[in-house]
Amino acid sequence: MKLGFLTACLPQLPLDEIAAWAAAHDYEALEVATWPSTGSRDFEASHIDVADFGERQADGVRALFDKHGLTLSSLAYYENNLHPDEDRRSQIAAHVRANVDAARLLGVDYVGTFVGRHPGLSVKENIALAERVLPPLVEYAGERGVKIIIENCVMEGWHPDGYPGNLAYSPELWEWMFGLGLYLNYDPSHLLWLGIDPVAALRPYVDRIPHAQAKDAQLDPRARDRYGFFGRTVERADGWDSGWWRYRVPGLGDVDWRRIVDTLYEGGFTGVLSVEHEDPVWSGDVERVTQGLEIAHRTLRPLIVG
Repeated sequence: MKLGFLTACLPQLPLDEIAAWAAAHDYEALEVATWPSTGSRDFEASHIDVADFGERQADGVRALFDKHGLTLSSLAYYENNLHPDEDRRSQIAAHVRANVDAARLLGVDYVGTFVGRHPGLSVKENIALAERVLPPLVEYAGERGVKIIIENCVMEGWHPDGYPGNLAYSPELWEWMFGLGLYLNYDPSHLLWLGIDPVAALRPYVDRIPHAQAKDAQLDPRARDRYGFFGRTVERADGWDSGWWRYRVPGLGDVDWRRIVDTLYEGGFTGVLSVEHEDPVWSGDVERVTQGLEIAHRTLRPLIVG
């Protein structure tokens, strides 16, 4: 197992500066953000331009990672593959394929994305839509030796009422998407606030988890007593603000990282555990973000062998 982080938390820095910082602070891997541009929501970045990517660019990226002794664990483009606008959905699918092409050139095994959701359709209708939209992407990736990994983020901010906007948030849905040839980029923080035991959910599926993310969540049960599980309604100015929980860097929330890492090891996980930094306390500028990454490192590094 190696410890890395997702570069999306540092959208203002170029990849060479991020790689240098990561190596100097004892990180071993980077999950590299590949959105076409920054702007549709926080925690997106464009650190590799996969839309304009050939052998020359691949050589440059490989040389950068070799220089710093880092592993490029996955290309990260977490978007709504079931977007309600068909033109936008086609653009997203095209960018997923561009990520797959770049991953093949780089020798990277994984491209990360979301299932997503069409908010105007029922869950049953969304599942039928996904069964048409996703298998061609899985086939395209498989032909190029790449696996598509799906993060289990709820993406409630994508739904007008704060309901799940990414149909990959529970073990029931994981089993369904495994049947489509998809894999899981496991993140325990989302399970915690959903009321799902992150360890119990992890244990049966480690063989379908080639990559994992490390993000924490801090719960406030007293606030939940006011708003209920679904969070703020009348008082919800921001679709991402439930009012009773928030993301934290590992070590500052309620996830039991000792048990998570131990369960990954027990299941034979040999991939990268990638810190996904979305902590509102340790955000705002580069210094605060990197301090948050140092906190995460201090929490996780003692648990990882080697």
